[in-house]
Amino acid sequence: MIHVISTAISPPTPTLTGRPGDRARSWALLLALILPGLIGGCRPVPPPHDGLRFGLATPPRLLDPRLATDAASARVNRLIYRALVELDARSLPRPGIASWEQLTPTRYRVTLGASGRDFADGTRLDARDVAATYRSILDPATGSPHRATLSLIQSIQILDADRLEFELSEPDALFPTALTIGILPAAVIEGARATSKTPIGSGPFRVLAWPEPGRLLLERRHDALRLEFTVVKDPSVRVMKLLRGEIQMLQNDLSPELVEYLAQRPAVVVETHPGSNLSYLGFNLQDPATAPLLVRRAIAMAIDREALLRHLLHDRGRLAETLLPPEHWAGVSDVTPWPHDLQQARALLAAAGYGPDRPLRLTYKSSADPTRIRFATALQSQLAAVGIELRVRSYDWGTFFGDIKEGRFQAYGLTWVGIRTPDIFRYAFHSRSLPPDGANRGRFSDPTADRLIETARAWPDLERQAQDYRALQRLLHRELAYLPLWYESHVIARAPTVVGYRLAADGNYDSLAQVRYAVQD
Repeated sequence: MIHVISTAISPPTPTLTGRPGDRARSWALLLALILPGLIGGCRPVPPPHDGLRFGLATPPRLLDPRLATDAASARVNRLIYRALVELDARSLPRPGIASWEQLTPTRYRVTLGASGRDFADGTRLDARDVAATYRSILDPATGSPHRATLSLIQSIQILDADRLEFELSEPDALFPTALTIGILPAAVIEGARATSKTPIGSGPFRVLAWPEPGRLLLERRHDALRLEFTVVKDPSVRVMKLLRGEIQMLQNDLSPELVEYLAQRPAVVVETHPGSNLSYLGFNLQDPATAPLLVRRAIAMAIDREALLRHLLHDRGRLAETLLPPEHWAGVSDVTPWPHDLQQARALLAAAGYGPDRPLRLTYKSSADPTRIRFATALQSQLAAVGIELRVRSYDWGTFFGDIKEGRFQAYGLTWVGIRTPDIFRYAFHSRSLPPDGANRGRFSDPTADRLIETARAWPDLERQAQDYRALQRLLHRELAYLPLWYESHVIARAPTVVGYRLAADGNYDSLAQVRYAVQD
């Protein structure tokens, strides 16, 4: 009943007119009027006695850590599979189910520990499974997106059930950070067991059923608690299902107005945590309009990021200047932000040959997500103040992301999710990393940047690497290869009976391994 009603009456996407603050208040008022009526029209659903239901905006696409790239898959896979190495709060490697020893500059010995080595089917995880997982990633036939990151692996030698050695083609002090991929059973990889719907891992959860893309059933292995991930694409419907008790947890993918609405409901607990996912503006550096640095600097100075963060995200985020946050081991804290200076922005545009008689006209591409469209509209208004005519074009996700990967854009907005290691710089900014061989979608090319990317990895100690990566980030900021906006905060909305869940900076779901559900009488 709720689903049918919400399809007919759902909070509309704000129009493209009016100030962002006015639109936010109008939407919040509309929610306050509509949602209670919709929720009150049906009897609350009794809470489940056998587990938790977690609402998602998008489904996990692949329950195979060798192949998955989307955020939902990566987060769910961490619950199903264990990895050799984990990353700490500064993104430095620490032992997962294994420790490591660097025998020579190009040889690492990995030793499996005693815990976390039982697959969900009862078999023991050993060195053969580790070797099979990484060899399959390196096999071009697998089509793994992680192959480029692991391309330094020259050979893998199994010593015994608990030990194996990786030989690299060249020294890499950061190699342990590449060993964060979940381990699959060798028998599955070799085709002895089919697990397309019930993958087998050694993580804290086992897969019970995956009956459809929008519904995934897991069971926590130490106490048999059931966990159901259910996809509800419409955020207002997800909110209603939370308030009615049909689901007990939501994380992110909610408009600020919906978050504010939930925060006022006594039956819901809302918590936030600083995040590391970077929202940014991308530019096509081969397009005549956005290739001149003067133009990109004018855009950077015309945008009031603080106002956008305050009015559109309700200050749930922090301004960003670089891809890696300052607390990262290779992060930068001394980059001077681009000032919000309309007069200087107009002067830069004039120097680039634009003015009242010849305005700069740009097309900005966005996904059709309502929050993204609202951001694009506010951006359109801010750039208009310096004479830039921004035409906003929104598309479904597949079309939008396809255009970005193919370079069919002048400017766009996206968010980098789950960036933990500086390998991202080679992947996204090296001149040889153009799609499909990388994610240099803006076609950035700079010989100094290439040199810093190449020399950083060659240093035998992380502090020397960090110096090069910091110099690289200052260069990317100066040349505006992209324009960092902010690191978005993470938000969890949960029933009060859900206890022990902690938000992580990268938005992972790891705390589900310890969360408790106290059923109220």
